Amino acid sequence: MASAADYAKAPVPIPGLQLPRLTPRRRQTPSSNPTPIPPTPPLPSPPPGPLQFIHPTRRILSPYDHEIFINSSSYTLITSFVFGLSDAVKDTPVSAVKAEGLKPAVLCILRVLDEVEKVAEQSPPTDEGGSRFGNKGFRDFIDAVGKEHERWHQQLGIEDPAAIDEVSTYFLQAFGNRMRIDYGSGHELNFIIWLLCLYQLNIIQRSDLQALVLHVFMRYLRLMRVIQSTYYLEPAGSHGVWGLDDYQFLPFLFGASQLLHHPFIRPLSIHQRLTLEEYDTEYMYLNQVAFINSVKNVEGLRWHSPMLDDISAAKSWEKVAGGMKRMFIAEVLKKLPVMQHFLFGSLVPASKDMSTEKEWEGAGKDEDATVVMEDGMKHVHHASSWGDCCGIKVPSSIGAAQEMKKQTGGEGLRRVPFD
Repeated sequence: MASAADYAKAPVPIPGLQLPRLTPRRRQTPSSNPTPIPPTPPLPSPPPGPLQFIHPTRRILSPYDHEIFINSSSYTLITSFVFGLSDAVKDTPVSAVKAEGLKPAVLCILRVLDEVEKVAEQSPPTDEGGSRFGNKGFRDFIDAVGKEHERWHQQLGIEDPAAIDEVSTYFLQAFGNRMRIDYGSGHELNFIIWLLCLYQLNIIQRSDLQALVLHVFMRYLRLMRVIQSTYYLEPAGSHGVWGLDDYQFLPFLFGASQLLHHPFIRPLSIHQRLTLEEYDTEYMYLNQVAFINSVKNVEGLRWHSPMLDDISAAKSWEKVAGGMKRMFIAEVLKKLPVMQHFLFGSLVPASKDMSTEKEWEGAGKDEDATVVMEDGMKHVHHASSWGDCCGIKVPSSIGAAQEMKKQTGGEGLRRVPFD
């Protein structure tokens, strides 16, 4: 007779029950991005003279105009210049290009940026009682720069008043919006277009691209940090913490190219404080991450910069660099709410079929569009574009961190309790 223990060991058959066959689980191969990495078009030679300069104006006034731009020579020109700058610094630390070997034109650009910083020092912020929003003293700074820019452009070798008017329009847009007191990747792009205009005028050459990134753009970044910290510039648009960065984009594109085949610094290394401290002066990507960490009021990338935290999981810098190129195309050049503010002149010309502001009568062609007047400039908002364009006012994270340090006596960043 079977004991109770024997019944406990024997499986009890259940009529009609069929168990699935167990198979070992295999690790799934991560799907590759179906969007190819955008190539770097050849950089065209500067246009032959004589040139007929014109004051830059907006020409992307509708989705139709934007589509024309995407298929235009200016789109190729901008892409070739930006990606050419990125490619020029592949595997190249900042110290590889010595200051003593810089050409006179590059040194002159650096002196101009030094002069802009002096203007900022002479234009103090107004006392606004600890507000974390944009400081109105920024408008005095922009006005002061507007009084000096003609002399600076003459120092660069531009004498024609019409040429100065065209080129300086991009320069004056490179430090932020005077009325909104904000700054974003569109203003950063204006600085690059200013450099592109100097290339179109033969003031700088193809051989200067490496120096433009490692010296000029790095100097511009330091200048913008002074301006952002002084006037608490608000982030343009409303992406906030979910964006790549509150203000900048190109340091990550150029910086990933610098680190492309680095022997030991990996994307995950941005979480290592010692790596940031030792190499942030050599590599722009690390420098920008270190700066972001320094101006946030909580500690940890995953809390204040989740997109950067996600990107750090990439296996190689090649993946990061390719993703940054895709992002520049998708989130800047192919983003209508961003590019509808872009200005076209003779050096970066619009296609003849694109609308002019005089011809354009509003958004009647597009039922999804609303015409708004913001800061004295009429432009279009689509149903899903508000956050990419004007958005809502977002306080400066730099301002928040500095005001917190004033209140706490300069203590370090606070940790999230459950981190």
